[in-house]
Amino acid sequence: MTTLTLTDSSQTAVGDLALLGLLQLVSPALPIGAFAWSQGLESAFELGWVTNENELGDWLEGVLEDGLTQCELPLLVRLQQAWANHDGSMVAEWNDWLHATRETAELVDEDLRLGAALVRLLGSLELLPEEGLLPKDPGYVTLFAWAANVRTVPARQTLLGFAWAWLENQLAVACKAMPLGHTAAQRLTERLRPKLVMAVDHALQKEDHELGPVLPGLALGSALHETQYSRLFRS
Repeated sequence: MTTLTLTDSSQTAVGDLALLGLLQLVSPALPIGAFAWSQGLESAFELGWVTNENELGDWLEGVLEDGLTQCELPLLVRLQQAWANHDGSMVAEWNDWLHATRETAELVDEDLRLGAALVRLLGSLELLPEEGLLPKDPGYVTLFAWAANVRTVPARQTLLGFAWAWLENQLAVACKAMPLGHTAAQRLTERLRPKLVMAVDHALQKEDHELGPVLPGLALGSALHETQYSRLFRS
């Protein structure tokens, strides 16, 4: 029989609170408006680049491998560490770097609006960083890293949570715009869950000079979405 000591119990409680904080952060119910954006996927449907479940899976795998693994996920590690060190200059540097990688006005607007919404939410919860640490025009990834730091979420779990939230959002887009049935969405979740773990493994090994997304198809789709005649998602 295993007996928990007071120290064990305290550590378990801290870990439980961190997990619940992460679940709160990645929940679709988080009121920041992430559901309103498709990240070029709606254009991929309109242009016939993605027409069925298998093609959607291929698209998502490509975005994960050449996008999140190269950009957002390794950046989260660096930002979370900078927040933990109270290094405002490094936070600002990586925040600016991320803005520079956004290839369309739509992608920049999404990042800034979600970041601003997360600032308002964290402010209402009295969880904003101390004065002077928050960079000008903080993006969503920057604030996600801060929230994970406040919740004492380990870096690996932060990356898994962010990747999971991205996948759920993209599948929600497909269910609305493709349309994709919910059972098919679950099949894609099963297909991509191992890919998320692999993406985190690779992201944790990236050196600074290796960072940067390579997503010409997504960038083109996002640019075309800005003038798409009929659309469900924001531009």
